[in-house]
Amino acid sequence: MAKRRSFIGCLICATSGLVATAVGAPAQAQGIERKTLSTIDYPGDGKVSILQTLLAPAGTVIAKHTHPGIESSVLTEGELELDVVGVGTKVYVAGEGFQVPAGVVHGGKVLKTARLAITYVVEKDKPLATPA
Repeated sequence: MAKRRSFIGCLICATSGLVATAVGAPAQAQGIERKTLSTIDYPGDGKVSILQTLLAPAGTVIAKHTHPGIESSVLTEGELELDVVGVGTKVYVAGEGFQVPAGVVHGGKVLKTARLAITYVVEKDKPLATPA
């Protein structure tokens, strides 16, 4: 499964200007560390669940983008400002989490070096993130 698509998500897509492609290794923006821990087919209709960790330095800007499925994140360290269209802007600190529905535009900024645990449930064979 991991060979069929690159797993470039929220922060990497936004900071590097890249989008996941159907084939190839994930790109790494300077200072960003992302690790895919596991990938499994989601029961039902052509989706996949991706579990990742991400470390991003303070000052990292997250350009507005969308995902073809749900993003669920927990901030385990640091501070992050996130703007979700239709919800507004909120600052998250370690121990807090957020979810972004499929196709909803979001972006923001890392205020203090942030470490996240992220789960995506997205459509197979589609870019993980698309600039908005």
